[in-house]
Amino acid sequence: MLIRCPWCGERDQSEFTYGGDAAAMRPADPDAISREAWVDHIYLRANPKGPHAELWQHSAGCRAWIKVVRDTTTHEVLATGGPHDALAPDATGETA
Repeated sequence: MLIRCPWCGERDQSEFTYGGDAAAMRPADPDAISREAWVDHIYLRANPKGPHAELWQHSAGCRAWIKVVRDTTTHEVLATGGPHDALAPDATGETA
């Protein structure tokens, strides 16, 4: 699988480390939630089918964090950008 780093260009997936779901938000007040809520937040994740936004670190390159929209069924990378970019892939796989 090839992933396009916005700063280094297209690279092999082996240069990247998966960082998790890009939509998962840490609780605003961690001290105010129960232990069970923490367990749910950390361990219970959806397993989406189709396009999904993920965070990856270019750990063997520039070390930057990037957002990747990847089809979890085919592993096709549909779009990449900075971690805070709103990505909407078009037919070419480039961001709009």
